[in-house]
This record gives sequence, C-alpha cells and structure tokens, in this order.
Amino acid sequence: MSKPTYVQDYQAIVEVLNKYNEGCKQADSGIMKPAFSERATIFGVDGEGKLTGGPIQLLFDGIDSVFRPSPEAQGEIVKVDIAGTAASARIDTNDVSGFCFTDFFNLLKVDGNWTVVSKIYHTHVAP
Repeated sequence: MSKPTYVQDYQAIVEVLNKYNEGCKQADSGIMKPAFSERATIFGVDGEGKLTGGPIQLLFDGIDSVFRPSPEAQGEIVKVDIAGTAASARIDTNDVSGFCFTDFFNLLKVDGNWTVVSKIYHTHVAP
C-alpha cells in the first residue's frame, strides 16, 4: 500500500484559508465568502461561558459591521491535517480589529474543491 500524499490538496486548502485571512484583514466578508460552504456554521463561547453561533452568515455580518480594516493583522496557518476528502486546519490571528483569535476549520473536498463547512474559535483575552 502506498502512502497518500496531499501536496496539491494542501496548497488548495491554504488558498481557501488565505481568503479568510485576507477578508479579516480588510474587514470585507465578500473576500472570505468563497472559502465557505453556504451551509457552513460558526460557533464559539462568549464572555459568560455560553455557546454562541449558528449559520456562517453571523461571521460575515460581524466582519462587515464590527471589524475595521487591519493591515497590521497577522494570521498564520499553523496546522493542516488532511485525510482523503476531509481536512482540519488551525489559524492563529493577532490584532484583527484589536482582537486575537485561534480558529479551527473543518473542510471538505466537494466536487473537486475544498470548502470550509464549520469554524469554531477562541477569542484571547487582551493582555
């Protein structure tokens, strides 16, 4: 049995995730929307420890209304794990509109294209 290699898939996933990073930096959901499935979800835990989230439109609405362009923001893809048509990824982001996040993405390869189907996140407390 040969060991699977995912170089092309890795590169395609990075391209998808970079749309998210760029949309955050520019505070423009239109840049990041193509990275997500229309049926994607977003979830996190609010400051009171309660689950918050739902349809991915919540992310887009927040990016467009709460965030401001942050050209100094740094988003780094720190991990990508691929198995066939499924993948997960982690992005750590500093200084997006004054926030720092760790985001976890689940992706699926649908009709030959990688798409984010869910995002969960942690907002780091400002120092």
